[in-house]
Amino acid sequence: MKTRKLGKSNLEVSAIGFGCMGLNFSYGHALSKEESITLVRQAVDRGVTFFDTAEVYGPFTNEEIVGEALKPVRDQVVIATKFGFAIDASGKGFDPKSGRQAGLDSRPEHIREVCDASLKRLGIEAIDLLYQHRVDPNVPMEDVAGAVRDLIQEGKVKHFGLSEAGVEAIRRAHAVQPVSALQSEYSLWWREPEQSVLPTLEELGIGFVTFSPLGKGFLTGAISEDTKFEGNDIRNALPRFQTEARQANQALVKLLGDIADSKHATRAQIALAWLLAQKPWIVPIPGTTKLHRLEENIGALSVRRLPFTA
Repeated sequence: MKTRKLGKSNLEVSAIGFGCMGLNFSYGHALSKEESITLVRQAVDRGVTFFDTAEVYGPFTNEEIVGEALKPVRDQVVIATKFGFAIDASGKGFDPKSGRQAGLDSRPEHIREVCDASLKRLGIEAIDLLYQHRVDPNVPMEDVAGAVRDLIQEGKVKHFGLSEAGVEAIRRAHAVQPVSALQSEYSLWWREPEQSVLPTLEELGIGFVTFSPLGKGFLTGAISEDTKFEGNDIRNALPRFQTEARQANQALVKLLGDIADSKHATRAQIALAWLLAQKPWIVPIPGTTKLHRLEENIGALSVRRLPFTA
């Protein structure tokens, strides 16, 4: 597996990571704990070293799964997790079916509480990359960055990240504690970061970790206008997955299919290879519950010289 460095930080990870959320959260059918652990370890066996989780995935159970799965290879992997939601120790305050939270909470004292709890669930001594999951408008970004800076100085955290943050928030945080990575959605189906976020990351030397690089499955060609999602699948609530939108976007899926055929690749591999070709500090973290999809995603690293500019 090839590796990449996230911006100017010394954080080196596999060129394709693994988004663990979908193992047991948000996308309908969940794997059992044993199945999840097996799949994560199979990812390690195939060279993946970058694993992404969060306290709200479950809540809490995803971190426990990831921690147990990676315990035997802790010194070989990078584990990222997140804080920022107003949930208590029982998980109250967050609705896992709708993915909607009762509120945000990035108060410094809460950040510390979440960090300590995540360390315990993951079974590790330090979090490699700790993200603010969503910007909290009620807490100055300087206070958030300062809290993480303190945790870094204490040895509980190694790197600071932001998720879904805008340019102003990125700059304010980076001025207090260098931001190693921003995590946001970016794909051939969602290119909003190109407007101002990508130039800012390049200027400041911040890596870009892209979630939903396959458009939550749409870019693979496995989702048609007739596809039905399970009741607890978050795609039911997303406008892009309404029947009319899916029908209108089939043209993109067809184009990907034509290019994939010409390269003896799959749509997913073309979509991931396109992302990898944009910047050397971009690392996609596709998620899956199937071994053959994991292997397919890793195969994107073998795609060369894409014959188009989208």
